[in-house]
Amino acid sequence: MSETVLILGGTKEAAELAARLVREHPGWRIITSLAGRTREPAPLAGETRIGGFGGPGGLAEYLATEGITRLIDATHPFARRISANAKLAACKAGIPLEIVTRPPWQKQAGDDWIEVGSLEEARDALPAGARTLLALGSQYIAVFATRTDIHFVVRMVDPPAKPPAKPLAGPLAGPLALPGHELVIGKPGSLEDEKALLAHHAITHIVCRNSGGAASYAKIEAARETGITVVMVQR
Repeated sequence: MSETVLILGGTKEAAELAARLVREHPGWRIITSLAGRTREPAPLAGETRIGGFGGPGGLAEYLATEGITRLIDATHPFARRISANAKLAACKAGIPLEIVTRPPWQKQAGDDWIEVGSLEEARDALPAGARTLLALGSQYIAVFATRTDIHFVVRMVDPPAKPPAKPLAGPLAGPLALPGHELVIGKPGSLEDEKALLAHHAITHIVCRNSGGAASYAKIEAARETGITVVMVQR
């Protein structure tokens, strides 16, 4: 029986799932929904939808309009809002919801982690004078703006869209609400790439969320091998 599947994506696992379903079920309609934060997302198997739904009601309406028979939540482990909306929408639409969540990273011998429960705790855990890599999405860095005693290196997949009306001081500080920082554009690289990045910027600390998965784990391995402290925001 043919099915119409909506995958709430944005992760490597979601892309792999879409490719597998298209390959194994050529008669099915496979749609992957992306939030739209990445300007030029990699091509996906099947159809791609970009943008929000307008809450659980909007998602439920989309499920009904498109005749979705299966909803799969394969979003980022920290994407709490869309996951909550997916549960409500699936219930309202009367269709099954499958949740695909990658397991978190586990601390290994040699890891120096400060485990915290929020971005605010991560901010407060950083010592004065630290040179910190913020390996976070652009929407999560504003909380660190009060730490004027820290030099931040911010890695983003895409450059910021708009500079603020009043430029801030510091190298490349204009586009982001941090008092002084360096901006690195690009995706996480290999272990050697990550070690080179950390060395080039003289990084002493990394702040990241425990998202799990292999795609961005190299920075954790690089920190382990070079003795860098990781402030890890747990789920």
